[in-house]
Amino acid sequence: MDQCFEYDQELKDSGHWAGGYALKPTAMATSLRTQAGRLSITDGPFAETKEQLGGILILEANDLNHAIQIMSKHPSVRMGTTWEIRPEADLDEMVAQSEARRGVAK
Repeated sequence: MDQCFEYDQELKDSGHWAGGYALKPTAMATSLRTQAGRLSITDGPFAETKEQLGGILILEANDLNHAIQIMSKHPSVRMGTTWEIRPEADLDEMVAQSEARRGVAK
């Protein structure tokens, strides 16, 4: 983990780090879903899977290739950790339209 934290510091120093959060183990998860029109609340992870989401790392990258280049150097990749890279979803327009429909004053 020291190597991972060291690389995280490199990301911060280079300006690529925009945030990150670790998650507690899936045993501490609570999942919400609707089944047959009723809210179902269960203990445990959101899906039956052999893999777990351990946290989220938010990067500043120029594009997908740049993000791949940055994360391919993370020591955890060499340790077998899988990183899923996704672009940020910009919901500003959707939120603005929803606020307009609901009459929310700005």
